[in-house]
Amino acid sequence: MPDILVDGPDGSFSAYLAKPPGLGAGDAQPAVLVIQEIFGVNAVMRGICDDLAGEGYVTLCPDLFWRQEPGIQITDKTDAEWERAFELFRGFNQAKGITDLIASLDHLRGIPGCSGKAGTIGYCLGGKLAYLMATRSNADCNVGYYGVGIQAALGEAAAITEPLLLHIAEEDEFTPKEAQAEITESLSRNSNVTIYTYPGVDHAFARVGGAHWDEAAATLANERTSAFLKKHLT
Repeated sequence: MPDILVDGPDGSFSAYLAKPPGLGAGDAQPAVLVIQEIFGVNAVMRGICDDLAGEGYVTLCPDLFWRQEPGIQITDKTDAEWERAFELFRGFNQAKGITDLIASLDHLRGIPGCSGKAGTIGYCLGGKLAYLMATRSNADCNVGYYGVGIQAALGEAAAITEPLLLHIAEEDEFTPKEAQAEITESLSRNSNVTIYTYPGVDHAFARVGGAHWDEAAATLANERTSAFLKKHLT
């Protein structure tokens, strides 16, 4: 499907929309907001949306880098692409990104055929933002894959009142084991939070075609995510 426009507090930005096959305006299906990695709304993110739509979810992935350069779609295959991705990451305003995500969540809930129940799934940068959506938004549930920098926002953990699922890569090059331990220890006090750690895998183990793709860990994490979404959204 073509991208759609979402109206946010600072302007309009594009988002990739995927709907379940045969969805009608009179239907009532749950929704998932997909939160991008540092590579933009690329083929990997769009594929995730399509897969979720195939499972029966109305799915939306907004362009969070629109203030810097709209329409970014980077792969992770060359040094130049990685350099550009990190440049965009460094220039990203996290607070404004959350306002864009909240606007996107509101838009998603209003799409014809959506039941109003909506969760989020984020990867890498999006993994931390999914955590922050758990602390700052009214999403019905949230899932974060190998979020980077969650340990710096643990002071917000008491605000988590809806289910949150976190997938942590034990050998994550961007989240040291000390940070992983801090995250696990702090969030384990909140009964709304479930954390799984995946031994022997690195950051982005669930990115299909990525350098650290691990089929066994990705399959297990995705099965857990699927069950989590079904439990809390359907």
